[in-house]
Amino acid sequence: MDERNLTLLTDLYQLTMMNGYLQKGRKDEIAVFDVFFRQNGMITYSLACGLEQVVEYVLGLKFNEDDVEYLRSLNIFNEEFLEYLKGFSFTGDIYAVPEGTVVFPGEPILTVKAPVMQAQLIETAILNMMNFQTLIATKAAKICYSAQGDNVMEFGLRRAQAPDAGIYGARAAVIGGCSSTSNVLAGKMFDIPISGTHAHSWVMNFKDEYTAFLAYADVYPDSTMLLVDTYDTLKQGVPNAIKVFDYLKEKGHKPVGIRLDSGDLAYLSKEARKQLDEAGYPDTKICASGDLDEYSINSLKNQGAKISVWGVGTKLITSADMPALGGVYKLAAIVDEDGKMIPKIKLSETTEKITNPGFKNIVRIYDKKTGRAEADVILLRDEKEIDCEKPMVITHPTERWKKTVFNDYNVRYLHVDVIKDGKLVYKLPSLKEIKEYASRELSSFWDEYKRLDKPHVYKVDLSESLYQLKNQMLDEIRQRSIK
Repeated sequence: MDERNLTLLTDLYQLTMMNGYLQKGRKDEIAVFDVFFRQNGMITYSLACGLEQVVEYVLGLKFNEDDVEYLRSLNIFNEEFLEYLKGFSFTGDIYAVPEGTVVFPGEPILTVKAPVMQAQLIETAILNMMNFQTLIATKAAKICYSAQGDNVMEFGLRRAQAPDAGIYGARAAVIGGCSSTSNVLAGKMFDIPISGTHAHSWVMNFKDEYTAFLAYADVYPDSTMLLVDTYDTLKQGVPNAIKVFDYLKEKGHKPVGIRLDSGDLAYLSKEARKQLDEAGYPDTKICASGDLDEYSINSLKNQGAKISVWGVGTKLITSADMPALGGVYKLAAIVDEDGKMIPKIKLSETTEKITNPGFKNIVRIYDKKTGRAEADVILLRDEKEIDCEKPMVITHPTERWKKTVFNDYNVRYLHVDVIKDGKLVYKLPSLKEIKEYASRELSSFWDEYKRLDKPHVYKVDLSESLYQLKNQMLDEIRQRSIK
């Protein structure tokens, strides 16, 4: 667990709003906020990630003396507020989808119900933690999907944007399907398998390539994977590797394989495979690295590349083609003095930015015969439980003439209770358990939703009650603006 005090990991305006609520006598008002991400051209699905770090952060919230003194030095907060902070702790509730759940735009992947000052403070850190890890887990899932069952090693630490990105990015990448990481600290922190070979510098430090390979094999005889492209891959690298493999074989050891890091990977891997097979090493692996992503791996697969292990770094750890998820944290409801839930909505001229009001959950519909996910419905928590013995009709969230009827189906409510009254009530799974769950989640969706080119659009609808509430509130707001 990270022992740093992250309580001040927030934007200044969260603190100024907290102070405002205190000054206006509203510190005990209960608010409901949703975390979700919006539709854009590059998002098809995402793999929710980062919940464990959110839990650690929320349960560890505490303004220490140094924090309070720093805030006092800003000369923008009065003593009443600073005294309040000294006794601060989170006493609210958090509901969320489990880490590794496949989620879609607009769905509340985490919901906070807490006194408004507490709920306001934690917005920034929650988004920081969940946006990044969800982004990287999703990128990893797409890369691993393109690899078609091959091992994918996460190699991104040196290209990550700072240490935390490398550490938690490695965690997220493993949840997304990577088999290992090169990041030793992440391996220790999260019990992740670590992997690696050697660099070009190792080869360059010896008088010739063969001597370098032989020295490496002497040190690591049972895990020898040699980087063969320092000088000339096919004329020197692979032949020298084969000589060393012969040496290992005579000593009773089994070589692992070779790594390609540059050049025409499709051509080089095919030619290298021929040389290895002819030399009697058909079981050795060919690993490829070098600015790979899901698109280049997919292309190499289509070209018949003889690669079975992939080392993916820069484009994974930075999610190079979409470096920000864009998740948001929006007010959905407040609870009045009588305990009544009052829904709230944000209006916008951009349709995608109009929020869904109320205290909500997500239901996933599965075909009973295939076990495949068919659609999601966002609904209000006070709606009656779905009776799977009756036909279920879902309707497009805006084009209401588009309807789908389900007869032979099951449903799953996606949110789990995580924190209640400031106490952890959810058993946080191990990383291995999260990874296995994420794999099951992804396999429950048809390939048409996961393909890289023009994926099929998964249905995410609003329940009739939520749809009616949303439109009623929009009409009321429009009527007020007319007056």
